[in-house]
Amino acid sequence: MGNTSVHSETAARTPAMRTTDMKLEVIVIPVSDVDRAKQFYSNLGWRLDADFVTGDDFRVIQFTPPGSPCSVIFGKNVTAAVPGTAQGLHLIVSDVEAARAELAERGVALSDVFHDAGGVFHHAGENARVRGPHPQRKSYGSFASFSDPDGNGWLFQEITTRLPGRMDANETMYSSASDLAAALRRAEAAHGEHEKRIGKRDEDWPTWYAEYMVREQAGKPLSS
Repeated sequence: MGNTSVHSETAARTPAMRTTDMKLEVIVIPVSDVDRAKQFYSNLGWRLDADFVTGDDFRVIQFTPPGSPCSVIFGKNVTAAVPGTAQGLHLIVSDVEAARAELAERGVALSDVFHDAGGVFHHAGENARVRGPHPQRKSYGSFASFSDPDGNGWLFQEITTRLPGRMDANETMYSSASDLAAALRRAEAAHGEHEKRIGKRDEDWPTWYAEYMVREQAGKPLSS
């Protein structure tokens, strides 16, 4: 089933009336060695929000990835799950190769960048992986994976254009300066092609950039 048909079915089931906001705030992951896990996630460059200790048998540590509204919690007696069983935790990035390179420089062991042979979403484990980013660098289609010391599994997923309806068309926001810079570079490249088509310099390029970036983030057809 392709992305278009998935979206159409989802849209048909979505009520027109806005419901109560339900914002994903925290993901709890199971670890066996709290201090080792703390060192690992600190080395990723994530922000340490809290390290609370209550007695000898309870500890809560919270980290937040750069640009993420959702945080990660682990510690002692915060979950009954078996250490290492959290899998398929996705970190969205605008450039998967740059994100992979940054963590590799920090000494983190990662997979090569890959895409899935089926072209929709990656299979479980390492099944159907094809080395290299998606051939057309299709949004949602390129990945890289890594694990923490317990084996909890993370993936970078490259997203540059959201599926229609995924973002509120009336709200455009970028979570970091690097995401905004990446969006500007994509707009610049697309605008260069636009100027080739019209055969002259576009004096009103700021308006063109703005329209392109808003449409890209909302998943709407892009400016031509």
